[in-house]
Amino acid sequence: MSTALTGLANFTISEVQKGLETREFSAVELTRSALEFAEKENPKTNAYLRFAPERALAAAEKIDRKLAAGENPGPLAGVPLAVKDVIVTKGVRTTCGSRLLETYVPPYDATAVTRIEEAGGIILGKTNCDEFAMGSSNENSAFGPVRNPVALDRVPGGSSGGSAAVVAQGTAIISLGSDTGGSVRQPASFCGVVGVTPTYGRVSRYGLVAFASSLDHIGPFARTVRDAALLLRTIAGRDECDSTSAFAPVPDYASALDGKVAGMKIGLPREYFDGLANETGDLIQKGVETLKKLGCDIREISLPATKYAVPCYYIIATAEASSNLARYDGVRYTMRADSQTLSDMYRATRGAGFGAECKRRIMLGTYVLSHGYYDAYYLKAQKVRALIAEDFRKAFGQVDAIVAPVSPFPAFKIGEKVDDPLEMYLSDIYTITGDLAGIPCMSVPCGKTSEGLPVGMQILTRHFDETGMFRLADAFEKAGGFAG
Repeated sequence: MSTALTGLANFTISEVQKGLETREFSAVELTRSALEFAEKENPKTNAYLRFAPERALAAAEKIDRKLAAGENPGPLAGVPLAVKDVIVTKGVRTTCGSRLLETYVPPYDATAVTRIEEAGGIILGKTNCDEFAMGSSNENSAFGPVRNPVALDRVPGGSSGGSAAVVAQGTAIISLGSDTGGSVRQPASFCGVVGVTPTYGRVSRYGLVAFASSLDHIGPFARTVRDAALLLRTIAGRDECDSTSAFAPVPDYASALDGKVAGMKIGLPREYFDGLANETGDLIQKGVETLKKLGCDIREISLPATKYAVPCYYIIATAEASSNLARYDGVRYTMRADSQTLSDMYRATRGAGFGAECKRRIMLGTYVLSHGYYDAYYLKAQKVRALIAEDFRKAFGQVDAIVAPVSPFPAFKIGEKVDDPLEMYLSDIYTITGDLAGIPCMSVPCGKTSEGLPVGMQILTRHFDETGMFRLADAFEKAGGFAG
């Protein structure tokens, strides 16, 4: 192994590109080293469900051939990365962390996966996640929980805990996750990495296995803001395979990281800070002080509909989950339980295949959509969702960005909240509003607690202003904000 590759866990995208350009290592050498390191380290965290060495090495060989021919290999050339197991990959099993899809091999790639490989990215494997992306701790996977690499007795957050963990552990340089109510930002906060939820429609959902279709996003994890910006630019843009993908042009986010944030108006929503008096709150306030030193204008704002966000989210999300998960019935591509009648087969398949959290959300969603309850619950929740979106619209008439906590607490111990679903749902109290409004938001590290547990600071901006979000986050990172 080249001595240059022993620092793989700390590589950035630009360092990989430099190493390939100077022939310090080849793409194949880097990929072999990355696979070896990831396979060795994975038992500690259970972050990868499976590796794809044949696919990874074939992609690396293609990069080396392009370099030898003097061709441009792409902006992610040779970069080892991982993909959450709810994003389909042709020829590589995609289980969604569920026994129902334990043997499912997709016949096509998600658009985000296609764009990554066209840009030269090397997909090492698929990451563990809560079953069908339903969870806040990554303890709901049928294939065992993921452990936080920062503290192995702690959860990495969910549902994209595996994708956050591989970046924090150094077994991938960047990764893809999915976010429905905070499932990128909360794991990023718990693991001490950067996690981005782009504007709804900025990234195609084609090939993302649906949980709640009006809330689902694909988003990047990275160790630096610049790497997250490069990955988002690669996967963003209109896709004819997804009618909800936006026609909005995709800027060069990385070129906008110029540090010019002096004068930016930053809003602190009082609803997010009231009662936040623990170490998490102290670290967020310290982050705000860093922004002040950068010349930002800090203002208190109000988002009054925030108090309705949790019930609103869990009505809409479970209703859409009930509809989307109805297809997993044993008839087509899932596991099938042996039974004498069709109805018994449905019940036995779903009973054995779905875990407890999926069943809970399916039942909740079916109830709120049932005759006589639709108007009282689902329709009312959609009206509240409009109020939450209007709160943000008004706020962005006063400020350029909003800063808030990601979670009320740092990573908790494995098993600590698993028997209390309500307490678990409150883990997402600060993140679900961004998804309900469909605005871009991200988590950046802002220090560690006295126990050494990472805490993330959330940045939210108006629709399609990922540029402003990245600029503020990058300036915060360069000012030493990540260290707290």
